[in-house]
Amino acid sequence: MNGTWVGGLIIGIVIATAGGAIAGYRMLDEPAAPPMPEFAEVLNVVPATADVSTEREVCEDVEVTNQEAPRDKHRVIGTVSGAVIGGVLGNQVGGGSGKKLATVAGAVAGGYAGNKLQQRAQSDDTYTTVEQHCETVADVTQTLIGYDVTYRIGEEEGRIRMDHNPGEQIPLIDGQLAPEVGQPLS
Repeated sequence: MNGTWVGGLIIGIVIATAGGAIAGYRMLDEPAAPPMPEFAEVLNVVPATADVSTEREVCEDVEVTNQEAPRDKHRVIGTVSGAVIGGVLGNQVGGGSGKKLATVAGAVAGGYAGNKLQQRAQSDDTYTTVEQHCETVADVTQTLIGYDVTYRIGEEEGRIRMDHNPGEQIPLIDGQLAPEVGQPLS
């Protein structure tokens, strides 16, 4: 073997050993990183609710008054009866051609009055039935949709919504909340 080669090898080993010793010394000299927390501290838990509207139908029986259909919708009986009575009464007044005029005027006025009397009498003809009236009403109830949780990891605080009450601590993975723990709240 060549002496230069052996000398180079020895110098290389010395440099490598010295470099390793210096690096090891520096590692011992640097402070260790603080340990990762294993749990987040739960500061506050508030149940989160939402209003849920449910529709339902409510029915009740109601008395309804209906107009009875008139048997004589043109009120012929009242008109004719009123005209006859008015004509007879008009005939009792006056004499000569005045008597004829009073009879005609009495018949016209009596016909009109008879028609109106029959109309009023027919409007009083009613009957009552019972009908079912229904309406849709909405019932509103509050439903639990999760829990709004305020937590602390070290000096950092945060808020998430969880599907269950976590208690006093939330487990961490590598110092962080796992994504499946809950949804961040703003």
